[in-house]
Amino acid sequence: MTQAELIAALPDGRLPPDLMTLGPSDLLLAFGVGLIVSALLSMLLAPFVRRRPSRKALIRATRGLPPEERLLAIAKIVGRLPEELRPAAYRRAALPDDRTVERIALKARPKRK
Repeated sequence: MTQAELIAALPDGRLPPDLMTLGPSDLLLAFGVGLIVSALLSMLLAPFVRRRPSRKALIRATRGLPPEERLLAIAKIVGRLPEELRPAAYRRAALPDDRTVERIALKARPKRK
């Protein structure tokens, strides 16, 4: 038996021919399912692709902390305490005003890992 004879001997489809073609309602259903799947995927991936706050925003968020805690938080953000702020950390000098602390912390380069 040849391949053409085998294909000819196969029974006709079990579904009516109308169900074997895609109509407008089928395409609309597929589009809706695609939207639902993409919404679920975006909700699952959102925590992994969310933007981190900038260094400037993180440093500015330390404004209300007591001086010792603020210096420690800045050291964690930058990776080390900037030289200009070390006397204040060891209580040899007063902590500069908020703008000066932020300017010094932003000017410091983060420690490479």
